[in-house]
Amino acid sequence: MAKTQQHAMAGRWALPFLGVACAVGVGSIYYHQPLLLVMGKTFGRGARSMELVAVATQLGYAAGILCFVPLGDVTERRSLMMRMYAAVSVALVLVAVAHTLTWLIVASALVGLMASVTHVVVPMAPDLVPDEKRGKAIGTVMTGLLLGILLARSFAGWIEKLNGWRTVFVVAAVMNLAFVPIMYRAMPRMEPRASLTYRQTMRSLWTLFCTEPLLREAGVLGALSFGAFSCFWTTLAYLLFSHYRMGPGVAGTFGMVGAAGALVAPFAGWLADKRGTRFVVTVAGAVLTASFVWLWWTDKWRVTTAWHLGLLVVGVVTLDLGQQMMQVGNQTRIFGLGSQVRSRLNTIYMVMYFMGGALGSALSGWAWSRWGWNGVCLVALALIGAAALWHLMGYSRTHEEVRVHVPAEEREPA
Repeated sequence: MAKTQQHAMAGRWALPFLGVACAVGVGSIYYHQPLLLVMGKTFGRGARSMELVAVATQLGYAAGILCFVPLGDVTERRSLMMRMYAAVSVALVLVAVAHTLTWLIVASALVGLMASVTHVVVPMAPDLVPDEKRGKAIGTVMTGLLLGILLARSFAGWIEKLNGWRTVFVVAAVMNLAFVPIMYRAMPRMEPRASLTYRQTMRSLWTLFCTEPLLREAGVLGALSFGAFSCFWTTLAYLLFSHYRMGPGVAGTFGMVGAAGALVAPFAGWLADKRGTRFVVTVAGAVLTASFVWLWWTDKWRVTTAWHLGLLVVGVVTLDLGQQMMQVGNQTRIFGLGSQVRSRLNTIYMVMYFMGGALGSALSGWAWSRWGWNGVCLVALALIGAAALWHLMGYSRTHEEVRVHVPAEEREPA
């Protein structure tokens, strides 16, 4: 990024603004999670069919990251983001007016595709600070992203209770559309950092994936941990309804509770700067394991409704804390590999991440239909166990400090 651009966006509110941008974009793909039960009633479908909506949204998100996020390195970013926020609003309207399950699934995939604008925003954070503060900057922006994920569920549950699930998506569409003029006024033009064709850009993704073992390690860890995370949030509404006949409003409120875990992001970034990313990832894995053991145990001790819900609250906060630490640790790693290719590094990482989320959503729906909450927790712990094994055998165990190979035509001038 040019120095003038850095100065334009390096003010006090630059990183918080990027956090809000992330929250607005990423929230679009999570409104449906606490609503799957009531949406299923509209279309006369059960849990297994409605999980296809969650899977389609996450696969669409992964496809959007793959197709659009690399453009952040080679096109003017402000106009790219404005177009994508406008497109998200159109896709959300299509969800709101869906009259068949097939229409709903296709529209949800389109929402995911365009909501990938979030990850055009994220790689901008480390451009605004010195390298030694990279982790803290990423933590600040990721706070906004995780708050968007969690509060989207609360927003959806509350709005649905007031005026039905279709209203949720109409209001969300208006929010995304309103962000277009805000971004035009708040951001300067962000000129591209590399002169490549789209074909060259996409080809370079494979080169980076093949040549960067630390990137592959971070991607696998992110995918498996997010798969476990998705297991919980995709099936929470079913758990609450099966035990207590509670609706999406209560499930959505758990998103508000989990938002407390998002506040750990700046600390996780600071810890990554001080102790290293491998340490942060190790702690995150331990916290995630403890959270699912706790969530599984709490279902065996449903003494009273209030007691069980209180124990669930503790588990939700712990789960979100662990996932946020994992995400900050992994992204601090990959953004340290080269400033010229950050959008593409983030593309590869996030495609793997949301493929893991789609896998977790699919497996949790299958596990719930067969074994209930026991099956969901076992699947989640199996995914975390696989991540732990990969981490123990990983490249970063012996090669913490590495640098990406940037082709000569893309290198920053001395």
